[in-house]
Amino acid sequence: MAGKVFFSVSMSLDGFIAPESLGDLMGQQWRELQQWIFPQRFFRENLKLGGGGEEGRDNDIVRETFQRTGASVMGKRMFDAGEQMWPEEAPFHTPVFVVTHTERDPWERPGGTTFHFVNDGIETALDLAREAAGDRDVRIAGGGATILEYVNAGLVDEFSVALSPVLFGSGIRLFEGVDASRVALEQVRSEPSSRATHLTYAVHAR
Repeated sequence: MAGKVFFSVSMSLDGFIAPESLGDLMGQQWRELQQWIFPQRFFRENLKLGGGGEEGRDNDIVRETFQRTGASVMGKRMFDAGEQMWPEEAPFHTPVFVVTHTERDPWERPGGTTFHFVNDGIETALDLAREAAGDRDVRIAGGGATILEYVNAGLVDEFSVALSPVLFGSGIRLFEGVDASRVALEQVRSEPSSRATHLTYAVHAR
C-alpha cells in the first residue's frame, strides 16, 4: 500500500516558515527558527557536520522524519536556494522531484539523491514521487508556495510543525492563501521539548 503524503516544517510563533528573501535564508533570523534541529545528532550525521550532538525526542523526530521518507517533492524556489547551500552529498538520499517550468536532465548527487525536474505540474510530480517511494511516505519538502498548492489540492494526508520560540514579523507564512473552506484538521500529537513544540495534524476534506 502506498504511504502518506506529508510535510514537516519549522514555524515561528507568528506563523512564518522562511524569510521573504532567498538571500536571508542563512541569516540570523532563519538560524534562530531552526535552532532546535542544528544540535541534533542525527541531523549532524546526515549533513556530515561532525560527531557528537544531542539525543532525545527532538533527535528522534528528525530521524523518524528521514526514515519514513521514500521520495520528496519541492518547488523550484527551494531547489534554487538549496543548490547553493546543500553539501555535495545532498541530505535527502532519495529521489527528489522538483516542480518547475525549466527543462533539465536529472541531477545525480553522491549518497543516493537524484533531482528530477517535472514540467507537468504538482500532480505529475506527486505520482512520480509515489512510484519512487514505494511503501514509504512522500514528503512535500517546500517551499511554502509548493506546500500550499498541495494542501489546497487536497493531496496532503498529514503534516508536522516544529513551533520555534522565535518571532519573525514578516516573511513567508505557512498558510497564506489556504482554502480553509476545503481543509479540515485533526490533531494527532503534541509534544513539547526544551527547544520546540512539535504539532502533528491529519488533513481531511471539509
